[in-house]
Amino acid sequence: MRRWGGPYAEHVLENPRSPRVRAVAKLTKRSAREETGLFLLEGPQAAREVLAHRPDTVVEMFATPTALERHPELKDAAREVGIEVVFTTEAVLDVMADTVTPQGIVAVARQTPTSVRDIFAASPRLVAICEEVRDPGNLGTIIRAADAAGADAVILTGRTVDPYNPKVVRATTGSLFHLPIAVGVDLAAAVERAHAAGVRVVAADVGGGDFLAARALLAEPTAWLFGNEARGLDDAALALADLSLRLPIYGSAESLNLATAASVCLYETAFAQRSNPVTVR
Repeated sequence: MRRWGGPYAEHVLENPRSPRVRAVAKLTKRSAREETGLFLLEGPQAAREVLAHRPDTVVEMFATPTALERHPELKDAAREVGIEVVFTTEAVLDVMADTVTPQGIVAVARQTPTSVRDIFAASPRLVAICEEVRDPGNLGTIIRAADAAGADAVILTGRTVDPYNPKVVRATTGSLFHLPIAVGVDLAAAVERAHAAGVRVVAADVGGGDFLAARALLAEPTAWLFGNEARGLDDAALALADLSLRLPIYGSAESLNLATAASVCLYETAFAQRSNPVTVR
């Protein structure tokens, strides 16, 4: 480790093979995340969001001097919440990061999943439940869409991709830190909790009923159930839902991407709930 002679005059972590660097790099693997309860986030946007919304979860933050010169507000934000930014060389950042072209900033944070019990105890009006969503980009986009639509929570069953996967974290663009997320949940247990809280479970399914005919129901507390990208929801999952709805296809497209369809469903529900004076939060 040497001293950086620039405007910050801080020590620089420069050995890519050091135990500290390798421990961070291991968080790209699910086994390491499960063992430590930590996860990796990278880039100025993710750092900005976690410092603003969940600074209590940040364990370490690393940046190249050049990156922090481009984003000096991050060092100020980190200092305000008592987090020291450790400077690294480009070579060290390359080893730590999951992306091919890192943006010069990496952080390690604690995983903070929420329990399904706490989610439904808060009387939610809009929830997204993901069953066997396997693509990290799709899951990240669904979390982001749920956040944008004002959903109260996202619930992930045990067959869904790890939300702390670096690709999912990037795809959420910070929404991971904005709303409660339950992880590794049994689908039947989640549906049972929803029903006990007075929340209707609606499955998004190509074989479902007419979406437009059932839109009025969405003004009531709703949990959308989304399935696998290729296979959708199996019969057992569909049987747990109160009803199934399909989005209409007006053009010649064969179908909608899962994340796109989920975004439409969540926003249509948000519109319905906010247009009903009784349900406006």
